[in-house]
Amino acid sequence: MSRLLAFVGACFLVGSVFGQEAWPTRPITMVVPFPPGGVADTVGRPVAEALSRSLGQSVIVENKPGAGGGIGMAAVAKSKPDGYTILMALSSISIIPEADKVVGREQSFQLNQLKPIARFTADPTVLVVRADSPWKDYKSFIAAMRANPGKYNFGSSGNYGTMHVPMEMLKASEKFYMVHIPYTGAGPAIVGLLGGQVDAIATGPSSIVQQIKAGKVRALAHWGDGRLASMPEVPSFKEMGVKIEFSQWAGLFVPSATPEYITNKLRDAAKQAATDERVRSVINSAGSPIQYMDAPEFKVYWDKESAQMGDVVRKIGKVE
Repeated sequence: MSRLLAFVGACFLVGSVFGQEAWPTRPITMVVPFPPGGVADTVGRPVAEALSRSLGQSVIVENKPGAGGGIGMAAVAKSKPDGYTILMALSSISIIPEADKVVGREQSFQLNQLKPIARFTADPTVLVVRADSPWKDYKSFIAAMRANPGKYNFGSSGNYGTMHVPMEMLKASEKFYMVHIPYTGAGPAIVGLLGGQVDAIATGPSSIVQQIKAGKVRALAHWGDGRLASMPEVPSFKEMGVKIEFSQWAGLFVPSATPEYITNKLRDAAKQAATDERVRSVINSAGSPIQYMDAPEFKVYWDKESAQMGDVVRKIGKVE
């Protein structure tokens, strides 16, 4: 009987191994749900190259912008769970499903349709104005906003996106009004700021640090806790007595029904990417150091943040 059980067990293990298809055997598409030039794209491209080296297949970045990232996120959530379509998302992934409810439209996707693989970065958004603006610091900025409700505007990556929500948090906390101008992503919003179409934006350090260094824009404050290594002269709202925080992170996701043997391979490749010197160099130079989380820790973090962001979105209410 013991020999029979051992034989059956061995057959089961062999069957399980041979029942798993080889993966990957063809190129993988990494959907970045924003245009080039934003945080997700800045992180996604070097990570995609590192994944290609680890997995032995090309990982091709496909920018699929729209609806604050919702179009690309929904496309991956509803894609075949075979490991050949993956998502580099920002923290707006925690916001969009609740925003759909608040607006009263059909949900483009639900959080349980996606499975987290790894978080790569997590940076507070930064309040930025043009270098030729009259505001040299946050004190002069907020004084102008309160004195001129509706005169000035701010750009974002789309309604309820990671550039819109922190500004709404700031407006509510500081009791002022600016007009919201939504774009399709951070890249176009930055172009709008540089071109004078909008007066301010809130964006991740990696998408704006080069323009700050070039003297084209000025950072007034950020939504973090403590000073940022990439811009230590910029104060946080918290240290100025404004009790708001917002982090714009970038993480890798797959459809939730993706087999475990595939997600495990992706986790291993993602971990290698996070320690890859080429990846770290590119992302660090963009002002966004690696802050890696593996899937289990990332899942706990994501669940907690999704609940918090749901509360924020409900407080913001319906935005047309």
